[in-house]
Amino acid sequence: MTEERRRMPGPGGVPVFSYLEGVRDGSPWAYAIEDLGPGAADAITSRMPGWAVSAPVDLGQALLDRGARLLRHMHVMRCDLPLAQPVTDTAPGGFLIVPCDRPPAEILPAWFAAYPPGHPDHRPRDPEQALQEELVPLLGGEEVGPLLPCSVLAVRDGSPGTGEVVGGVLVTDSNRGPWIADVFRHPDRSPRGLGALMLSVALARAGADGLDGMGLAVTEGNPARRVYERLGFHVVHSAMTVMI
Repeated sequence: MTEERRRMPGPGGVPVFSYLEGVRDGSPWAYAIEDLGPGAADAITSRMPGWAVSAPVDLGQALLDRGARLLRHMHVMRCDLPLAQPVTDTAPGGFLIVPCDRPPAEILPAWFAAYPPGHPDHRPRDPEQALQEELVPLLGGEEVGPLLPCSVLAVRDGSPGTGEVVGGVLVTDSNRGPWIADVFRHPDRSPRGLGALMLSVALARAGADGLDGMGLAVTEGNPARRVYERLGFHVVHSAMTVMI
């Protein structure tokens, strides 16, 4: 079902921007904004206080200039499949790449630890609350879309059905097509390079499943962007999310 775009009129009644409406962290959220004419920044600032707004960088900067608070500056990237470079499922000794079939509580420790203070995507929050309000809906397909079979986990010290989860790549069937909702790795319980390996395996399996491309979003300043570019991702557009 296609989502209905809403239009916001300017002072003369002529629409100055359109958007899709959702909820972000408990606040109303206008996203996928399309600028239709002059006056969009003023209209958003005056008529949407308390809203989170995701907009192209130029409009986002104009909102920041009017007092909005930056929540995220991100880049949408895409990788066309299948990849040309060879990919292996071989993980470092003591680690395995397995399907994403563990319960959320087993995935939580690595997922939560992957974003410590100082990480561009760190947000202070309670682990149990994050489990129930973020990870459970994400794994259940309620947040972005159902998980695709190419999603993977990395486990250590065990067989495929056991062992500690130390990382993962969660690929969803979103309204934008196949979408990597999260790439995470426990910084203390797994070796460097495991994230790139997990992502390579997920991309290879997606290509084998007949998918022709995959997208993701990366926050400005996140060094993982270099890994994504090395694996074939390229930026297709950038946006800012701000709080009005």
